[in-house]
Amino acid sequence: MSAKPSDPETGLPAIDSTGLPDHVSEAEVRESAARERLEKIRMFMTNWQGMGGLVLVLLFFASAIFAPWLAPYDPNALDIPARLSGPTWEHLAGTDQLGRDTFSRILHGGRVALKIAAIGVSVALIVGLVLGMIAGFGPRWLDNFLLLLFDTVRAFPTIVLALATVALTGPSLELVLAIIIITSIPQYARVTRTATLTLRNTDFILAERSLGAGVFRMLWHHVMPNVVGPLLILAAMDVPVVVTVEAGLSFLGLGVLPPTASWGTILNEGYLVIRDAPWMVVAGGIPLILTTLGFTFLGEALRDIFDPRMGKGR
Repeated sequence: MSAKPSDPETGLPAIDSTGLPDHVSEAEVRESAARERLEKIRMFMTNWQGMGGLVLVLLFFASAIFAPWLAPYDPNALDIPARLSGPTWEHLAGTDQLGRDTFSRILHGGRVALKIAAIGVSVALIVGLVLGMIAGFGPRWLDNFLLLLFDTVRAFPTIVLALATVALTGPSLELVLAIIIITSIPQYARVTRTATLTLRNTDFILAERSLGAGVFRMLWHHVMPNVVGPLLILAAMDVPVVVTVEAGLSFLGLGVLPPTASWGTILNEGYLVIRDAPWMVVAGGIPLILTTLGFTFLGEALRDIFDPRMGKGR
């Protein structure tokens, strides 16, 4: 049998035009990647926390998206004679002080939470990804400037920043969304920056640079695919934080304004009549608890699968 060709300088197997050793075919690489994906899916399917979190997350999305069809009543329809009535077959979660069906308002409140979470987390992730790659791959002075900007934003707690801004502009849903995006960008940018600094001096990046590849090509084809995975896991664990922030601001009267249904406004209205109708607080708190548990379990399961060291450490 003839010996495998090798690089005369390093003694390692020779590399062909595809970037793979001669004895390794592209089909074998694809098969190995497919086996790895199947193994990760199997690990996730056998993780009870991950599956339970996935069920709760899917329930959250389904109830929010199909709320207009699932809600038995108009969330803003008044029924004064039935005000503060307890849970019955007609009103599964009772009614509030104006006779509005609490269950219908909870379903429509999920739409507000989904809108805030989807837009806030996705925009913060995209902006943080871009700024983090620029900081990690750019010159030193730009990296220092962006780090200073990130630290400055992180120095302001979300609630304190919201209180100060509302005092100037007044409460609104758009204001809540803007505050969540601004205060969430630094964490995604810092994670991206750290990963980019690790990747910028790796062999495949140096090889691309020696071949004359531009910065945009290296970031798009090599850095971003290696960074976006951890960011998605971070985003999954950040969704319940965003939902809770929106509910807290709405509870304080700084977010969604009545009569729009929101989990925070439902809790606020229930708190005012808690002695006469405690079911409103319970009904408003349950979706917050389930959503938080769902995204937390899902994020931890994905983290354990894609970073086994974290799973062993726990």
